[in-house]
Amino acid sequence: MLLVAKNLSKSHGLRELFREVSISVADGDRVGFIGPNGAGKSTLLRMLAGQEEPDDGEVRPQRGAVIVYVPQRDDFARGLTPHAAATAAALKSAGVHGDTHEAEVLGGMILGKLGFSEARMHGPVERLSGGWRKRLSVACGLCEAGGAPDLLLLDEPTNHLDVEGIRWLEQFLTRPTNDLRAGACVFITHDRAFLDRVATRVVELSRAYPQGTLQVDGNYAEFLRRRDEFLQAQARAEASLANEVRIDDAWLGRGAQARRTKAKGRIEDSAERREQLQAISERNAAASGGGADVTFTASGRKTRRLVQAIGIAKGFEGRTLFRDLDIELGPGDRVGLMGPNGAGKTTLLRVLCDGLAPDTGIVRLADPAPRTVILRQQRVDIPPETLLRDAISPRGETVDFQGRTMHITAWSRRFLFKDPQLLQAVGQLSGGERARAHIARMMLEPADILVLDEPTNDLDIPTLEVLEDAIDSFPGAVLLVTHDRAMLERLAERIVVIGAPDAGVSVVASLDQALAALECAERTAQERERAATPAKTKPVENKPATPARKRLGFKERRELDGMEAAIEAAEQAQAKAEAKVSEPSTASDHVKMAAACEALGHAQAEVARLYARWQELESLRSPTAP
Repeated sequence: MLLVAKNLSKSHGLRELFREVSISVADGDRVGFIGPNGAGKSTLLRMLAGQEEPDDGEVRPQRGAVIVYVPQRDDFARGLTPHAAATAAALKSAGVHGDTHEAEVLGGMILGKLGFSEARMHGPVERLSGGWRKRLSVACGLCEAGGAPDLLLLDEPTNHLDVEGIRWLEQFLTRPTNDLRAGACVFITHDRAFLDRVATRVVELSRAYPQGTLQVDGNYAEFLRRRDEFLQAQARAEASLANEVRIDDAWLGRGAQARRTKAKGRIEDSAERREQLQAISERNAAASGGGADVTFTASGRKTRRLVQAIGIAKGFEGRTLFRDLDIELGPGDRVGLMGPNGAGKTTLLRVLCDGLAPDTGIVRLADPAPRTVILRQQRVDIPPETLLRDAISPRGETVDFQGRTMHITAWSRRFLFKDPQLLQAVGQLSGGERARAHIARMMLEPADILVLDEPTNDLDIPTLEVLEDAIDSFPGAVLLVTHDRAMLERLAERIVVIGAPDAGVSVVASLDQALAALECAERTAQERERAATPAKTKPVENKPATPARKRLGFKERRELDGMEAAIEAAEQAQAKAEAKVSEPSTASDHVKMAAACEALGHAQAEVARLYARWQELESLRSPTAP
């Protein structure tokens, strides 16, 4: 095991984040952490990195393991270049031995493999978009480990990455190279498509489960299936316990004469059942809590056409961001915008809905002009010193929402805020809390058009799902800029793809078509960059000869012959472990549940190991031609 964490507990003040959480990470694991905002995911990741101490429990990394932690938010000094940042990180690598020249070479190599051009590599960091800053953060983490950490810890790695960057990260984690790889990875993310493509195990941190977590081997789709099964079993266990407690109440309510002959043990058992019922009821209540309560308010306008753009183009500093674009927006339309960071998506939103004049072409608005409500990517509409109560209820102690008057405390609870937070400054809130505060203010304004610029940043999965439902049911028009492929696939009827500058614009009908258009634009941009960069003579590399493939030995042939039977036995053991987890008596006892989940994890790991070994032995029996 690369790392074993046992019985970790942490509280902030009087608020308990989690208690007795255990997790292990082995070579080859790709573990996705999910959970509601505020559950303590980032705190737990910092504990695994050794950067924060638990209140109780211990973290034991493997001796000599190289562990790299990439935080959610970067901290690069102004004027620093990506190459200088990477070089400084590479100097920490044991393989560089403090040699500045070697560190410069290593930093440049890793930056190049992460897609940095020479110009971007040597420009100031402050000119990088959020997505490229995130790539730089990952690059610096890899440089610290010489390009190959044993364990890579990533906090929200897809935040601010464009689709190209997300797909690069997916490929890096799932198809590493010899000189650029991570032995194992633990990452926090709310990107459901990323989880589905990358995770080999999903861990949800939540009060809905005994021991505070539910751990499922497999991707996000498998996790959802297993979570539903677990929560259904837990709900059945609560109903069964509640029935037993009702019987206990009836018995205890009888007179002393009637209970005289009854065993004292039954009274003690009844008290124990009550405690179990309270615990399981609290877990089920946490499971049903969901995300923030989001409902957008429409103006009720029936105009057929809200916005019409004909042949519009816009550019800055000699660069054309988009050109020759025709688009029409009416009630009920759902239009997504995709493109690399810096391609001009936010600029297009401003041209269509925020009064920015195009360089050429015309934009026609309905008369009177449509009412537009905007969620901006940078969340700058509310000054950071503003109290939360003033941010979400600008008109005083009450809010008027869809014809109803609501007190500010009830309003704030819809967005999962605690009452004391109303007197907290917005700048002190977490990223997810700030996003929910902006959505709360948006919901008070009737709109013809919703403009959502990267709405998924910092939001947890339950709130994302509620937000999708709210967008889907909004009767007006929606302009949606997001790199969340799951959200685009569900909501967008048309997708406007803005490629690299001067690469043109495509309007497509599906996510698959949009991804293909982005790949085409990326290839075009790379070809232009290569054409503009002077050719360099590459040194001749003396590559070592590929060693001959090993053949099966006698013991390995015997092992292969018995592999099918071994796998069948392991799968039967896994089925028994799954049945044990689903039993109501197990779900009602957190000690039994913890043991059952651990046994299930071992059974699943054994099945995965056997299949991997089978594939390895088969490849040795029938080696491919060189």
